[in-house]
Amino acid sequence: MDMAYEGDETCGLATLLGFKPVAPPNPSRLKPWKLNKSLYRQRNHVERLFRRLKGFRRIFTRYDRLDVLFRCFVTSALIWLVLL
Repeated sequence: MDMAYEGDETCGLATLLGFKPVAPPNPSRLKPWKLNKSLYRQRNHVERLFRRLKGFRRIFTRYDRLDVLFRCFVTSALIWLVLL
């Protein structure tokens, strides 16, 4: 959960789906939840991973015309992710 999406309906639906609110609650909230700082730190790692994966969106949009170039890019992306 992000601070922008912390309405009661959104939090209720997210809780039903098995998600936990990780972002710190808005200070003006009447019933704030307790902040789990270790989960909040892990959230940063997940967000950075998605930012890195966005750099490889050409895999999903298939910018390369030749299959050889596409396979080379996928292979180099996998090598780069493993080396992180």
